[in-house]
Amino acid sequence: MIGCILVVNQVGDAFVQKYYRDEVSTNAPEAFRYSVIAAKDTRSPIKSIAGTSFLYIQENDLYFVAVSRHNVDSIAVFELLHKLVKLLKSYFGGYIDEEVLRKNFILVYELLDEILDYGYAQITEPDALKLWVTQKGEISAEKLQKNLTKITARTTGAMPWRGDDIKYKKNEVYLDVIESVNLLMSTQGNILQADVSGKIVMKAYLTGMPECKFGINDRLLLANEAKTGKARTARANGIALEDVTLHPCVRLGKFESERTVSFVPPDGEFELMSYRITENIQLPFKVISNVKETGRNRLEAEVTVKSYYPQSLFSTHVKIVIPTPKNTAVCKCVIKGGGKAKYNSDVGGILWKISRFPGQTEAVLRASIELLASSTLEEKAWSRPPVGGWSQ
Repeated sequence: MIGCILVVNQVGDAFVQKYYRDEVSTNAPEAFRYSVIAAKDTRSPIKSIAGTSFLYIQENDLYFVAVSRHNVDSIAVFELLHKLVKLLKSYFGGYIDEEVLRKNFILVYELLDEILDYGYAQITEPDALKLWVTQKGEISAEKLQKNLTKITARTTGAMPWRGDDIKYKKNEVYLDVIESVNLLMSTQGNILQADVSGKIVMKAYLTGMPECKFGINDRLLLANEAKTGKARTARANGIALEDVTLHPCVRLGKFESERTVSFVPPDGEFELMSYRITENIQLPFKVISNVKETGRNRLEAEVTVKSYYPQSLFSTHVKIVIPTPKNTAVCKCVIKGGGKAKYNSDVGGILWKISRFPGQTEAVLRASIELLASSTLEEKAWSRPPVGGWSQ
């Protein structure tokens, strides 16, 4: 039960305020500005002030805030805020900022009127809302009458994410699996924490109401099969997926019983599912670093990167950040194994870029770092933050 929705910029100006219930004070934007934006130590996305809860997400330089005086389901509220951001992006070409929203105030408030009614979520699907909330002004009576049937079917039917009149000359489907490996390693080379965050993104340009299906090789069903005596040894080497989130178009019954993702897809691009993996993670890279202080204002660093994936594969656009002290003056780098490196103050260290990194290979960077000696700098020991990197 949401009392109001706010859109706040970086300086704390709530330039969009939509109130759904009288119980929320008009001083709520001011309280959010002082308690969240002005406070430097605020990290939680939920802030409670005098019995009022502020739940917010950030998009570019904007805060999207839901305010409530009830014990609301926080996950549902965050899902609604993310759907609001997605909805606005679908109307404004995939990008939103303060200038875009200010130029389209009327449209923004119309959308806020439709997605919530007295604080309760209603319609959030962009395809359904675009049938009657448009950017082109008035709709002709003939077109409005034609859309009324579609609107009713979308809002009350079983598939509000897709209409039945979609036609393409050529049917096309694109499926992308995007995974991110998160790793924390100790100075002795031991793995402290490792997990994989993944998502499946689909682009569907299909005619009519197609039924799509694909299978997943995982171990989520093994426990249920073992209870019924139907355990299959073929799945013993599967991948254990955790925190699986599915798009509403997926038929949950078939997913739980048959381990197949069966669905009628929305038109265009959407995220079909997301997941995490925390077991049996094979690391694609291993980074070994060694930093020595050779003088009061001088450091010597050596970073070795090894790839552990097969030789038949390769990574592209590999970037490795080697942190350096804030008073770094000069960096001289020597690379063995490929890539280019230079000091970049924006990332706070040496940025090493490797355009193509084959499997089962090794690259070494040696850097000589000279520090700026100044009495105005704080005499504080360097904390030596960990080396970071990413690739495609």
